[in-house]
Amino acid sequence: MSLRRWSVTLLAALVALVTIAPLIWMVSVSLMARGEAAQFPPPLWPTSPTLENYRLLFGSFGVGRFLLNSILISTLATGLALLFTIPAGYAFAKLRFKGRDATFRLLVAALVVPGQIGMLPLFLELKAMGLVNSYAGALVPWLAGIFGIFLVRQYCLSIPDEMLEAARIDGASEGQILRRIVLPVLAPIIVTLALYVFLSSWNDFMWPLIILADQDLYTLPVALAAHSRQNVQDYEIMMAGAVVTTLPVLILFLALQRYYLSELLTGSVKG
Repeated sequence: MSLRRWSVTLLAALVALVTIAPLIWMVSVSLMARGEAAQFPPPLWPTSPTLENYRLLFGSFGVGRFLLNSILISTLATGLALLFTIPAGYAFAKLRFKGRDATFRLLVAALVVPGQIGMLPLFLELKAMGLVNSYAGALVPWLAGIFGIFLVRQYCLSIPDEMLEAARIDGASEGQILRRIVLPVLAPIIVTLALYVFLSSWNDFMWPLIILADQDLYTLPVALAAHSRQNVQDYEIMMAGAVVTTLPVLILFLALQRYYLSELLTGSVKG
């Protein structure tokens, strides 16, 4: 192996180590006894590994409830986002209607506006509709994300118009074309978009904090932030909570990474 290849391999290994080291230490601290991580210098490995912190999380703190809330909201957000963004992206790419291009340009322009700016008007609208402090209110921002519409639309542009016209000549409706032709072609981007929405909604902190007042409706990030204020010195419990928050999305990403990476490679070849 050449010196250059060795150098690149070593650099990649160092970057991977720097990236994964905090995660390894997070798991290590979660397995430590209460107060062990507060020592100086902090130990790298638990003296006697224990699952007591996880038992406290799911027992005394009721993290199981918040875990189910996060799973429910993220799963529904992903399903609804796909339900709305895929037909919208296809329509902007392949259907002709008045104001299509102007509307799409307006949507793209809105991408540069920080999402925090729209939170107050959206909160006031949902309050008038009676959706504050509800799962429905927490789901609204994910219904038709502009980024998702843009992503689907750009991918749909690569579908030959001749293929769609042939289906229309054969008597297929737009719904049949979407289901039987477009969706199979969009499979990589659908997985990518679903993964993006799920991870974003799972990790979202600000909007659930604003819209959900009932503690029983809290998602994991909001619940852990609330508990951290009460247990600021309990590093071991907080790290156990971080593991519980990180592990599901990490498993999901690893399970779907081949679809996600294939889409990135496809995009790089097209570019």
